[in-house]
Formats: sequence, C-alpha cells, structure tokens
Amino acid sequence: MNQNKNNNIAIKMSNISKIFETQALETHALTDINLTINKGDYISISGPSGCGKSTLLSLLGLLDMPTSGTYFIEGEDVSQLSLDQAAETRNSKIGFIFQSFNLIDELSVFDNVALPLRYHRNKPNVETIKNRVNECLAQVSMTHRTSHKPNQLSGGQQQRIAIARALVTNPAILLVDEPTGNLDSKSGDQVMDVLAQLNENGTTICMVTHDPRYADMAKIQLKLLDGAILTVPSLQIAN
Repeated sequence: MNQNKNNNIAIKMSNISKIFETQALETHALTDINLTINKGDYISISGPSGCGKSTLLSLLGLLDMPTSGTYFIEGEDVSQLSLDQAAETRNSKIGFIFQSFNLIDELSVFDNVALPLRYHRNKPNVETIKNRVNECLAQVSMTHRTSHKPNQLSGGQQQRIAIARALVTNPAILLVDEPTGNLDSKSGDQVMDVLAQLNENGTTICMVTHDPRYADMAKIQLKLLDGAILTVPSLQIAN
C-alpha cells in the first residue's frame, strides 16, 4: 500500500530553502518549502510579485539548485546534481512551457517539437520521433501545421506548439510559466482549455500564473507570500 502510494508521487520537496547572497545582503527567496505533487495533479502557484514564484519554478525545473532541503523527481534525489546531470534529468523528466514560447523560427513546427527527442539520452530512431511528434501535435490540434514555421502562426498556435514540444519526451511533469502572458484573452482561454484537457488525460501540471481566473482552473491552488507557502490544501487526489 505504501509502495503504491510512493509510486504515485511525481515531485517531492522537503524543507527547501533558497538564499541569494551578495557581499552586503542575504535574501531569503524561499523558506522551508514542503511540496508533494502526485501524478495527475494540476497545481497553480500564485502570489504577489517578489513572493518566490519564479524561484520555486526554477528549482522545480532544475534551472537552479536549493540552498538546503531535498528534492525528488519520481523517487530520484535531484537535490545535488551537477550541471550536466541536471540538464540530462531536465530534458528527460521535465517539460517547460513559457509565456514567450521559445520556438526557433528557422525550424518547422515538426522540427521544433522533435528537438527534445533528438537530444534525448535514449536517442530514439527517426520513425519513433515522427510518430511521437505527430501524436503530440494531435493532442494540441496542430497536425495541420507540421511544415509551417513559427512566424507563420498566431500567438495561440505558437503556444500550442510549445505545449506539444513540452510533451514530446513524456515528462514526469509540465512546468508552466505564465502561459497566457503574451496572448489575448480568447487565445489564452483556448490554451488553458488545452492544458485542462491534457490534465484530464493524465498529464501532471504545475503552473505559475498571476491571473486568478486561470489559477482557479487548477485542481489545487498554492499561494506564496514572502517565500513561504501561505495555504496548503491537501495535495492528495481522491480515488
């Protein structure tokens, strides 16, 4: 029973703190963060500017390392990885979605989505890459744009491509940073509908957003204030 319970955990942070130091100043960006994200959860992180949202997302995404505490992804301790090890784990276990899309204009939609697979440690073959890319494009209803370049697409379409790229390695979790920040309200709503559908199909999502309406779309709302978790609803999903 306990083993099954542990197998359901995608992310576990225990007593995580992050301190930024200069010669004159010590800034406690995060203090004693405890966070468990189960497979299939949809969590939003919100709070005022400077509360620690971006720092927490950077730690979750292995873009930075904590000053203290432990961090496990699917049972693997990633708290003390080297830069190379962090990059490898990030590419295989974490999907990123940013407000700026971060697509490469010189590459087609297909090649943008395929990029993480081509750098994946398992080196999938051409046929596997083709099938997986098309599968992920289908999940965001963009298979008809395979040969287009990003600059030929609307902002909402580009964000869908970015979502497909984030999904392509079948990561343990999608980390989503202000996904509607560069979109009009209609396109933003469509992107949020895509994320909701992905979660309904089993994708684990952790999203930072300043928009209360979108934060409320998540099954679990997490609020930060001054580097600490303000309210922690139960992070267990009822079976």
